Amino acid sequence: MFRTKTVEQSIRDTEEPEHGLRKSLSAWDLTVFGVGVIIGTGIFVLTGKVAKENAGPATALAFIAAGIVCALAALCYAEFASTVPVAGSAYTFAYASIGELPAWIIGWDLVLEFALGTAVVAVGWSGYVRSLMDNVDWHLPAALEGPDAPGGTFDILAFLLVLVLTVVLVLGMKLSARITALVVAIKVTVVMIVIIAGLFFIVGDNYDPFIPDPVTPPAGSGWDAPLVQTIFGYEPTNFGVMGIFTAASVVFFAFIGFDVVATAAEETKLPQRDMPRGILGSLLICTVLYVAVALVVTGMQHYSELSVSAPLADAFKATGHPFFAGIISFGAAVGLTTVCLILLLGQTRVFFAMSRDGLLPRFFSVTHPRFRTPYRPTILLGVIIAIVAGFTSINELATLVNIGTLFAFVVVAFGVIVLRRTRPDLPRAFRTPWVPALPILSIAASFWLMLNLPGETWFRFAVWMAIGIVVYFLYGRSHSRLGKAGPGATY
Repeated sequence: MFRTKTVEQSIRDTEEPEHGLRKSLSAWDLTVFGVGVIIGTGIFVLTGKVAKENAGPATALAFIAAGIVCALAALCYAEFASTVPVAGSAYTFAYASIGELPAWIIGWDLVLEFALGTAVVAVGWSGYVRSLMDNVDWHLPAALEGPDAPGGTFDILAFLLVLVLTVVLVLGMKLSARITALVVAIKVTVVMIVIIAGLFFIVGDNYDPFIPDPVTPPAGSGWDAPLVQTIFGYEPTNFGVMGIFTAASVVFFAFIGFDVVATAAEETKLPQRDMPRGILGSLLICTVLYVAVALVVTGMQHYSELSVSAPLADAFKATGHPFFAGIISFGAAVGLTTVCLILLLGQTRVFFAMSRDGLLPRFFSVTHPRFRTPYRPTILLGVIIAIVAGFTSINELATLVNIGTLFAFVVVAFGVIVLRRTRPDLPRAFRTPWVPALPILSIAASFWLMLNLPGETWFRFAVWMAIGIVVYFLYGRSHSRLGKAGPGATY
């Protein structure tokens, strides 16, 4: 269960004609992918929710806290992605350092994380498109506006978006990169409009107090409380200093993009050089933009009055500038498409890598003869996620995505420590500084944010992991190519 797959074998697998991916991405493509997926739901959707419910104007500090946790993890990801330039991200890294069962667990976790992440963003995209349609007095039938809308049952827009992006991914990575670059340019332009135009509408009184006084929320069931409260027994609060950490555990969802960049390592021309640049560069750019937008939007409108569904657009409407609101809704709707695209890309690459190793049916690791993309898992997962997005509420999914991402961060940081000890001879184009101190700090910071998530989220996560372990023992362990080859063998 703890047999490891050598880095050399992982790289040899990428050279199989029917199971290898085409190398077409540069450092610029990776940075664009990172910015494209990071700037999305967190800035266009979640900013208003956490400001109104958890942190007030101090939401900017929550973004900084979440960004620091991600930066610690990003340094670990950068070492692995440049040393093991193979599809699969944390799954592949765990297989090379900790062992097969931990790799399976993290791969199973990533499948959930990226699938639900795609569904969450598709639902958020649908909300902005409906807001645009309202501006021109177009309306969908109530039943097709989704579970978050009054009287809605199925979100037809989110469903169709995922299906269209599935087709784009089947047609090839370079096409996906070109579409992403165009859309990211539009999205960053919109974010800059929010920052620059919003500066003229800031009211200083809206920042007072910057960190609102702590408020004890209405008593709920034990499942609703953060796990840290259940363990240590303190009364949970919104706002105040602890509210910042609660908000950070929610807006953390906004930063999951850089680990998706790592899933494209195998399709990068010079991964040893370009993966660290893409991962760290995109994270830095987006953290600065997030903090600036959070400060502007909470300065434009009092945090208690912010909208939860479309906070940036509605803040401009509240100040009497619907023109800017229309631009933001357009930019958000266009921009969120790249988030869906890249999350779906990440999930299919993890699924593909697990299939190539035999832990899932090898049928799914055959690439398209013309496009060299993993078209079978892309089509299967795209259809499933489209259905989930059509029927699911955004609030039910965001926290579950967060715990999956944080768990992946813990595993990758631990893997860096292990691989440094077991394979000190490996050439490392990028080296995580201050090992083992920095990875240990990354593990502690990620685990702290995990503890701030509700007990119910932990329970759902545990159930999903339990299902994954059962699947591994019923199928993966006996079909593993590494297991069939025997200790020390190559295949």
